[in-house]
Amino acid sequence: MRFAIALFVAICIAAIVGTVVKQREPLNNYVNQFGPFWSELLGRIDLYTIYSAWWFLLMLVFLVVSTSLCIARNTPKIVADLKSYKENIREQSLQAFPHKALGELAMPAEAALQKVSELLGAEGWKAKAQMRDRGTMVAARKGAANKIGYLAAHSSIVLICLGGLLDGDLLVRGLMFVQGKSVYSGGGLVSEVKAEHRLPASSPSYRGNLMVPEGGRAATAILSMTDGVVLQDLPFDVELKKFIVEFYETGAPKLFASEIVIRDHATGATREATVKVNEPVIHDGVAIYQSSFDDGGSQLKLRALPMGSSAEPFMLEGVVGASTSLSNGAEKLGLEFTGLRVINVENMSGATTSGADVRKVDLAESLDKHLGSGAKAPGDKSLRNVGPSVSYKLRDAAGQAREFNNYMVPVELDGQRVYLAGVRDTPAEAFRYLRIPVDAEGGIDGWHRLRQALADPARRAAAAERYAAAASPASNPAMKPQLQATALRALNLFAGAEGVRPGDVPPSAGWGGLPALSTFIEKEVPEAERNRVSEVLLRILNGSLYELHKLNLERAGKPAPAGDAATQNFMTQAVLALSDSMFYPAPVLLELDEFKQIQASVFQVARAPGQKLVYLGAVLLIVGVFAMLYVRERRLWIWLEPTAPGQTRVRMALSCTRQMLDTDAEFARLSQALLNPEEEKKAT
Repeated sequence: MRFAIALFVAICIAAIVGTVVKQREPLNNYVNQFGPFWSELLGRIDLYTIYSAWWFLLMLVFLVVSTSLCIARNTPKIVADLKSYKENIREQSLQAFPHKALGELAMPAEAALQKVSELLGAEGWKAKAQMRDRGTMVAARKGAANKIGYLAAHSSIVLICLGGLLDGDLLVRGLMFVQGKSVYSGGGLVSEVKAEHRLPASSPSYRGNLMVPEGGRAATAILSMTDGVVLQDLPFDVELKKFIVEFYETGAPKLFASEIVIRDHATGATREATVKVNEPVIHDGVAIYQSSFDDGGSQLKLRALPMGSSAEPFMLEGVVGASTSLSNGAEKLGLEFTGLRVINVENMSGATTSGADVRKVDLAESLDKHLGSGAKAPGDKSLRNVGPSVSYKLRDAAGQAREFNNYMVPVELDGQRVYLAGVRDTPAEAFRYLRIPVDAEGGIDGWHRLRQALADPARRAAAAERYAAAASPASNPAMKPQLQATALRALNLFAGAEGVRPGDVPPSAGWGGLPALSTFIEKEVPEAERNRVSEVLLRILNGSLYELHKLNLERAGKPAPAGDAATQNFMTQAVLALSDSMFYPAPVLLELDEFKQIQASVFQVARAPGQKLVYLGAVLLIVGVFAMLYVRERRLWIWLEPTAPGQTRVRMALSCTRQMLDTDAEFARLSQALLNPEEEKKAT
């Protein structure tokens, strides 16, 4: 018993860990969560696949064996005890029970026995009488279901553990060993995986994932193992006709369901069904659950905007989940389309309060944060759908990849509409967004033309000349060449075309923008003059970029900017975006132009022969626990001995597995009903 309890506690602790730590996640997720050292250590002890770990299965086996031995050893005793009324007990032994009574009945022994039988039958006692030379011993029992509860509770543990073993990886790995199958750890299409990595459709137990795109069909499930995957052929095809998804205003999925057609391989019959969350479809003993949804290969059309040259934009087409290549001179980059999100609900509320602001003391607000409904939002929210976004990766020749996430439509931030182009180096980081202002036509072309012109030396020189002509006073024409040289120098530094000194090679690929001007001022300007020079240099830079913007509009045949507040806001954000774009780690920025969304439904298919055992074990556990907790086994003995003609002495005793106040009341009621109150009796 002690060994079984220790095993049971260990299994419960392991199950708690398996609930807290997500199981069968990609290894990168665990590295990001626990770090390289702990993620490797926890992986070595199989904490990411606890329910299929050898030590967990071994504990289940030992628990089953231990509990089964306990049941086997105690069942004969319990069965024998259920059949026995223990009527052979001696009369003197009744004096040792805590509940006992003694009295006289003014009736013959036969009548007393009849009265005892009627009383016990009315109270629900099962009794057996034994005739002896000096009298009659009546033995009765009640609450025998208490011992049946013991058997039911212990049998439930065995059944539940057996069901878990049958539905776990142990049976699958046993079949793989017998059939000579192995785990597949490579990549590629499912149809290209060889037969030695596939399990037949007749497998008695499995649980895997099946992804089906809209309009497509699939008949092979993927079973995840600790060191790879195994493919499970199904006895039917699943075709996804339509995927239905509804969202809450927060962007979380409210409902997703799949309208499917099942085609049986053996009979060729088809069956239409709808799979919803918690409403599976059962076919040929295989349960089809709605697990999640994914992209089924949406078709994308993107516009590539070159970032480091004056080249013209060009169009790209791709499919989510596929890849292609881009050439950046001698460098070739792999382009992987990773996702399309049609709905992006973001909190656009600008009300943010720093927890470090000690000047604000609001007791009511502070209490409201900790009291009231637990479902309250932590702050005021303004949820809004900001439109579709596309995510992709650019991978270099060394295999290093950066992830990008670009929104299709502009987002209003701080009172200005901007396009967001995000980038991050690793999945553990948050996206860093480049904010590109919307031009007068509501697009990104105005800013991109400015970016192209900034990369062109001829247009930089033309803008510097126009700025000098406009800013030079008519009374001092000799100032124009000097102002023009300063403007050109500022543009060259901002564009990253020169180093700190004229003619110097830029120190790095990420040189340019406002940091380049800051470095120039720190190295070439005395500290006392830096504030004044920086103000003048920024004013010259902004004026030169404005002339460059007007020059672009003229070349494109568009009207000159109005010079109002909107133009000023555009130029302010454009300068910041141009500065940040110098550090954009990609030769092109991909803008989502068109898309055709294709949804995919992810099903979990399971053949679980141990499920019925688990259900039966759960029922037995409920019955057993209630029987052991709420049913009390009681045994009653009544000795009837004739003492004189027409007189019978009665001695009673009661035994109970648990001493309770109800037991005292029950015995008092029985003794009062059997022994005549008018007769002299002694009860203790």
